[in-house]
Amino acid sequence: MFNIGSYINSPYFPYFFTVLLAIPFLVLLRQFVFEYIKMKNQELKMLSVKGNAENKSQAYERMVLFLERMKPANLVNKFDKSLAKHEYLFLLEKSISEEFDYNSSQQLYITKNSWADIVNSKNAMLKMLHDTYESLGEHADLSDFKTVFLMNYMNGQDFISENIEALRREVLLVT
Repeated sequence: MFNIGSYINSPYFPYFFTVLLAIPFLVLLRQFVFEYIKMKNQELKMLSVKGNAENKSQAYERMVLFLERMKPANLVNKFDKSLAKHEYLFLLEKSISEEFDYNSSQQLYITKNSWADIVNSKNAMLKMLHDTYESLGEHADLSDFKTVFLMNYMNGQDFISENIEALRREVLLVT
């Protein structure tokens, strides 16, 4: 037979009563915590999408700026005009390499093909600088070097402008 008095007088009754009262609060607390976590995850996703788009656009901007600075018309105006050819070549090579290294983290935000094109442009420019230097010999001065370098670029493929245009098209597709 059921005797409620024996349960009330039991030493476990206060614990049973406490658990019985706590269960609804624990269920509500659990539901609140899961909803809060769900909302925070949605907020983080929205922020990461926004940040990712900003990072991508900044990466494209920085790489276009790098390519613009690497154009021969901009390179010939760098550094002192009284330098020797080999000093000028060294400083240009160092400048291009340092700027490339500074921007190398941008490869995370642009496509592999675009990054490969940028690396190829940098390498082609360095090769063109060395080829021009080697073709001139000892008798040419810095002015001759700059003139021949500009002419070699103008007579060849304008790979930097093509690369910049490809980056522009890609930005339009990404955004």
